[in-house]
Amino acid sequence: MKCRYMSLAALAVALATPGHAAAKSGDVQFKLLATYVAPDGKIKDVKLDLIGLPADAQTKADDNVVPTVAIEYFVTDNISVETIAGVTQHDVVGRGGLAGAGLVSNANIVPATLTLKYHFGTEGGVRPYVGAGPSYFIFIDEKPGATAVALGATRQKMDDTLGVALQAGIDVPVNAKGLAVTLDAKRYFLRPAAHWFAGATEVLRTKHKLDPWVISAGVAFRF
Repeated sequence: MKCRYMSLAALAVALATPGHAAAKSGDVQFKLLATYVAPDGKIKDVKLDLIGLPADAQTKADDNVVPTVAIEYFVTDNISVETIAGVTQHDVVGRGGLAGAGLVSNANIVPATLTLKYHFGTEGGVRPYVGAGPSYFIFIDEKPGATAVALGATRQKMDDTLGVALQAGIDVPVNAKGLAVTLDAKRYFLRPAAHWFAGATEVLRTKHKLDPWVISAGVAFRF
């Protein structure tokens, strides 16, 4: 994935031509993106276990591709702040001693994120950037997976979690009216807790390394 992303970036640099208007202080940039979300999801710690997990129990969240939008405001010619909007849905399945077990079903995540970005490059050329900022993952309407239900789980809950995102990408101008092609990569670092209930009783609580890679490509419009 990393090599593919670097190859696309190199191609964008080769195709870019000078003479396009660069972003200026006060500009707003709107991005329409296709986004690949690849979380980890492994268990980092077991906080409560009333069901007897196997010693080598492990978990993995599945990947997804979703549409997202980003809105960016240029504070100066080189510094901007950006937020993204989108919803991604994931299941969590077992590994190791839990291999094949369906543990979490249809966890919808809103990855509320705000990054501060610094843009490199020169007037009219390609604009690579780096950024970082806080993120708050909001989990919506998650349910116990099929295996968890078969074992008696009636409810499953993921804790909303504060984390941090690191970001790098590139904007390649297409014309003098603010149209660009954009490539973006983010790595999030989060440690949410997961809870399973049988009736009103919590029977399992685990902490997870979510840490998704979020890779986006699309078009940008600057106003």
